[in-house]
Amino acid sequence: MLADKPCDSNANRLYYADNAIQVIIPSRPNRLEPVPLDEEAYKDCNQVERFFSRMKQYRRLATRYDKTSAAFLGFWYLAAALDWLI
Repeated sequence: MLADKPCDSNANRLYYADNAIQVIIPSRPNRLEPVPLDEEAYKDCNQVERFFSRMKQYRRLATRYDKTSAAFLGFWYLAAALDWLI
């Protein structure tokens, strides 16, 4: 589970531990004992968020103009390829 600080709670961490899910969440500033964080893995979160932000610039994706899921997915592939090329 890769998430931001608002998702850091004891209940969330306990749920992930019970379900054997690896947690990569930075500790909130008010946590008494900060939990260690894998900084390299957390850097990927920013890249993913920036990618989706760039994809939302395409109004067709943000508002889902396409009627069929195949056309919608096809434009996602096209937009991701254009993003990769630019």
